[in-house]
Amino acid sequence: MRTKAIIPVAGVGTRLRPHTHTVPKALMNVAGKPILAHILDQLPELGIKEVVMVVGYMGNRIREFVKANYKLKVTYVEQPERRGLGHAVYLTAPHIKGSPALVVLGDTIFKADFSKVVGGKKTYIGVKEVADPEHFGIVQIAGGRVKQLIEKPEIAPSNLAIVGVYYIAETELLFRCIREMMRKKIRTKGEYQLTDALQLMLNRGSDVRTFPVHGWYDCGKTETLLSANRDLLDLAEPAPKIPGSVLVPPVAIDNTARIENCVIGPHVSIAAGASVSNSIVRNCIINDKACVQDILLDASVVGENAVVRAAFKKVNVGDSSEVQLT
Repeated sequence: MRTKAIIPVAGVGTRLRPHTHTVPKALMNVAGKPILAHILDQLPELGIKEVVMVVGYMGNRIREFVKANYKLKVTYVEQPERRGLGHAVYLTAPHIKGSPALVVLGDTIFKADFSKVVGGKKTYIGVKEVADPEHFGIVQIAGGRVKQLIEKPEIAPSNLAIVGVYYIAETELLFRCIREMMRKKIRTKGEYQLTDALQLMLNRGSDVRTFPVHGWYDCGKTETLLSANRDLLDLAEPAPKIPGSVLVPPVAIDNTARIENCVIGPHVSIAAGASVSNSIVRNCIINDKACVQDILLDASVVGENAVVRAAFKKVNVGDSSEVQLT
């Protein structure tokens, strides 16, 4: 059976406010395109043509974006209440119909080699080595197989963090385990978690392995969004020159954006229809139709249709003086 993708994008994105008051988290721009686009663009090369997307908050915006930009077969499932990732995945069961599934969190961009994973008969959990495993869900491995999943352990048995990408070969078993969790009200932090369901699969003898995710870009908070923007731009192609402005690579600038008399970069993304003039901008994400004028801007996210203006300062400074403008 062909592998299908499950992408949960129902979250409100409270840690990305104020931006997510008007834009769903999955459509926040990173390195020149929305988070969701980074995920969907990888699916065809994996042979995945069908997607089941779990929507909720601003689900219509998600639908409109996918319809306008992709020819994938996408089925939408509503999650009216946020009851956890395990619950979100369970809602897709009628549409997965026993097919293997690649589960990718909607606020995570990943780079990995799936050649030995997708299409296989074993379940795999994407992992990455981290320096601070006590802040993550961790896998414990014995004999090449996952033995236990531990959420934020005080003493970690490994430094392999669970990063939010899963290949589920036995989807029917997974759905049975989630159903058992919900029947017995097995919750972690008040929600039905996917990691708890995977642990039930392990307890029932399922052969679960790990695969390395060499590029993992969490976009769930403003600071991690900007960090992902920097890291992904470092992998991008050079941007074309813009007359009258200086581009310090890497940058991603939509060809409909207007740039006048600026120094842009490094690590700046400027989206469609945005306007930036008489400014120095670095380490920023400027979203669709935003306007930035007469300013020095760093480590900032400017929302859609937002206007950010400053003014030139007038000073009269004598010898041996020091002036700091903030």
